Amino acid sequence: MRNLITINDVHQQFADYFENPELKPFLYLLSKKLSEGHICLDLTHLRAEEEQLPEYYSLRETGPAALAHQPLVGSPTSLNKPFILHGDKLYMQRYYLYETALLRYIRQLMLSEKLLLAERAAALREQRELVQQLFPPATDLAPGDDPVDWQLAAAVTGILHNFTIITGGPGTGKTTTVAKILAILYAIDPEQRVALAAPTGKAAARMAESLRNAAIPKDPLLAAKFRELAPSTIHRLLKPVKGTPYFRHNEENPLNYEVIIVDECSMIDLALFTKLLAAVRPHTRIILLGDKDQLASVEAGSLFGDLCDAQEALNYFSPERAALINEFAAPAQRVTTISPRGAHPLFEHVVELRRSRRFTGHTGIGKFSKALIQNNAAVIREMIAPGADEQVVIDTAYSEKLFEDFIAGYASYIQEKDTLTALRKMNELRVLVAIRDGSQGLPAINRRIEKYLSDKKLIHLTSAFYENRPLMLTRNYYEHGLFNGDTGIIRPDENGVLMAWFEDADGQLISVFPGYLTLAETAFAMTIHKSQGSEFGQVLVVLPVTEVPLLTRELVYTAVSRARNKVYVQGSESTILAAAEKFVDRGSGVTDRIVQEVGNQ
Repeated sequence: MRNLITINDVHQQFADYFENPELKPFLYLLSKKLSEGHICLDLTHLRAEEEQLPEYYSLRETGPAALAHQPLVGSPTSLNKPFILHGDKLYMQRYYLYETALLRYIRQLMLSEKLLLAERAAALREQRELVQQLFPPATDLAPGDDPVDWQLAAAVTGILHNFTIITGGPGTGKTTTVAKILAILYAIDPEQRVALAAPTGKAAARMAESLRNAAIPKDPLLAAKFRELAPSTIHRLLKPVKGTPYFRHNEENPLNYEVIIVDECSMIDLALFTKLLAAVRPHTRIILLGDKDQLASVEAGSLFGDLCDAQEALNYFSPERAALINEFAAPAQRVTTISPRGAHPLFEHVVELRRSRRFTGHTGIGKFSKALIQNNAAVIREMIAPGADEQVVIDTAYSEKLFEDFIAGYASYIQEKDTLTALRKMNELRVLVAIRDGSQGLPAINRRIEKYLSDKKLIHLTSAFYENRPLMLTRNYYEHGLFNGDTGIIRPDENGVLMAWFEDADGQLISVFPGYLTLAETAFAMTIHKSQGSEFGQVLVVLPVTEVPLLTRELVYTAVSRARNKVYVQGSESTILAAAEKFVDRGSGVTDRIVQEVGNQ
């Protein structure tokens, strides 16, 4: 039975704003898709979507072909309409223009780099000794590991190209690869201007810290260059114009950098992605980092995943490019995946790092993460069995004892006298939840933890900002050098005044009066979305008892892979298997249009 009309149905209100009854069902579905993160409505799946329509609307008398004749629907050659029909996809004009502009900026970057490839390859060869020092032969390969040095392949790609994507799961060395790229680029030109950015201030600061601490050979001049790297949110990099959706840096006023590195790109929505590329000069190198299997952006679009998945297979190179990479590689680690030149517009521009230094794909967290993403039900069932794995514990009974044993670990930071050490201990474990409402939701779980710790006399709930309360900021506080997602704790200063304490990028304490931090949450537990980019020693994932639409393989994978050493998952077998079956499949035209409009350069 189809949905009944509800007075609070915003999609119905949107559709009913337009008078044409033939158009209304399409606009209802388009509005609904946008709210779910899709860029457009795919008309080839229209009949499958019909069940989501209120009974008031009907598609039976109106086929997709009739859309082309609607006065409010334009085409790629007639863009002055509120809706655009491109092939079998219906867009709001705004999102069609964003998608079109995004592809145009990628095309410009690729056209510009063609003129620079020979010069850049020659400069790279002049740094042969440094490159081979940065990428020595591997000595820690385990049976079954991919022997190819994909970090080297990604580094060569990033140095040669203006547009580079480096993707990989936790521990595959994305930041280490970028550190090596920068070491080579600084050796070629010490005056390179480099920008570091990410969707959140926390992610940007963490990338800068990781680059400074990367285990690569650094002379004093290179170390100084790395210390000068200033992280920024994408918004702050582009400089927003207050009260408008625009930025000071745009196509007419581009960013003045030779290299722009952007981390956690899976979190970037279509609009921001387009505005970022608009501000990149055609001859600038932009390197995009992320995990294509992680959660997509909260807003419309899954651009990073779309770009990574646009080709049938990654890590293939032309004979000429493979030969160049192999000039620097140890014999056993050379690229052998050769493909004819020009198979796809993104050919040789996307490199996947496939060997995790943190996990193997054969046991523990690595094995479970891989099974989730591949929807390997047999392996998932195998690992759900009691005692199946030391690193992954699945609790299908939602054991109160397991929950309490885990959260008892918070006593370690609470009882630690040194505040900096306490902050680091606090970030060694975290409870992650999928939802905000209900008994497995964020507020309820945080209250359970607070009650347990209060009953044990570890905390005293005397006020909102009680001593040892863990905080997570939910907005940026640039005036204090603090960012959305930063975590801190409430503790008294030397005068006994309760302050919020945080660790900065240099490992030093920052204290702020709690009253200044108006937007912050208790952080014994946090949502999986908020955990993106974070890393903890141990993680407890609490899944909802009943299935919810947002529970997908990407969500559970993201949660599980936040743990370095051990992960506990409270969830039924049916819930976990159902999540592994569902995946984020957001409608967009990027995959098709990049072939049509970017084409082989």
